[in-house]
Amino acid sequence: MCRIFTRGIGLAAALLAASAGGTAALAAQARLRLATLAPKGTIYEQALLEMGEQWRNAPGGGARLIIYTDGRMGGEAEVVRRMRAGQVDAALFTAMGLGEIEPAVSALQNMPMMFRTLEEVQYVREQLKGELEKKFLEKGFIVLGWGDSGWVRFFSKKPAVMPDDLRKLKLFCWAGDPAALELWKAAGFRPVPLEVTDILPGLKTGLIDAVCSAPAYALAGQFDTEAPHMLDVHWAPLVGGLVVTAKAWQSVPEASRPAMLQAAAAAAAKVQKRGREEAEESIEAMKKRGLTVHPATPEVQAAWQKLAEDAWPSIRGKVVPADMFDRVVELLKEFRQKGSGGK
Repeated sequence: MCRIFTRGIGLAAALLAASAGGTAALAAQARLRLATLAPKGTIYEQALLEMGEQWRNAPGGGARLIIYTDGRMGGEAEVVRRMRAGQVDAALFTAMGLGEIEPAVSALQNMPMMFRTLEEVQYVREQLKGELEKKFLEKGFIVLGWGDSGWVRFFSKKPAVMPDDLRKLKLFCWAGDPAALELWKAAGFRPVPLEVTDILPGLKTGLIDAVCSAPAYALAGQFDTEAPHMLDVHWAPLVGGLVVTAKAWQSVPEASRPAMLQAAAAAAAKVQKRGREEAEESIEAMKKRGLTVHPATPEVQAAWQKLAEDAWPSIRGKVVPADMFDRVVELLKEFRQKGSGGK
């Protein structure tokens, strides 16, 4: 009896020691805080959660990922400021947030109707990413993955099929992007600068009447409930990237980094694949709850193409650095000459 009791104490002590060791290991594990505008429950959060699990179990100790969705850390410009101050370690950004760090990224998204296909978008990004990643590193940031979620479209309270229709409406414009704001105004539009988190309240109160958004984000944000008209013109791709500060990355055990990089690249690829698929699925879901889709007829397409092309000279050098604008034009010409683009 005494022997059994003694063994029991020994077993309990061993379990306590193991538990203490596990707690100590968890406490010692690097902790990375990641912010994103992506809503909770979307493919974006799901991919980040899966990546976080892989990071936690990475060889060499890994890292614990804490995710803040729904813009809880503020808009993308605010998140960049928090990253520089050490309050946030990583972020899943759109090109707007990436552009706060390195303006050259704007070439991937802020050239409306420059890209004809998503294959062109991917080709240009692959050609430029090495150069862009070097620029990010020079500014203290590491890009862990790139991707896109397909095309953004215009959602509005009233039908807005031709450019003149949209000019009559108050259009959402990203806060903190004065160059884009002035370009919209110069083209005769009525832009209203807001944070992304203020889009739905803005639609509800009449502060804005229209917004340019990816369908999946519009569905998750319920924009269609207030703006039930969608113009099916592929205005621009929604490009994004997963970024971490170089300082935070240095806190991760060196042995863990290859596996964590691989997990991040896989997460970015998953976001892109499902993001593109969910674009059409989201449109169908919104149609079931009342969304009216206005097709891009040849006449409509030509009108918006002319609007975009008229704006390109002003975008070059003001919104997109001139050298990067020219690089994109060259790369698209190269891609189309190969016979792979424009399909």
